[in-house]
Amino acid sequence: MKKFTVATLAASGLAAAILGLAVPADAVPTGPGNAQDTVNALEAQGYQVIVNRLGSTPLDQATVVAVRPGQTYSRSDSGAPGAGNDLITTVTGKTVYIDVR
Repeated sequence: MKKFTVATLAASGLAAAILGLAVPADAVPTGPGNAQDTVNALEAQGYQVIVNRLGSTPLDQATVVAVRPGQTYSRSDSGAPGAGNDLITTVTGKTVYIDVR
């Protein structure tokens, strides 16, 4: 029974990690640019951006080292306009962490 529980937990964790990492990957701007451009683009897409600096370089001269997913906040209710009797889930906020150097 213990082996089954461990395998189930491992599979669940792996699936959550894959799904969680897929969301910000689509949101990250591609091409040349600096960290400030990346922050601006992510904020324009509705993300709350939390910057982790590695050093003291200004954002307009820094480069992005990593982008990691943060918490997504949502609510579900049936009171949304046009929902009828259906339950509608609305994303109310989403966070992404970026590491810059």
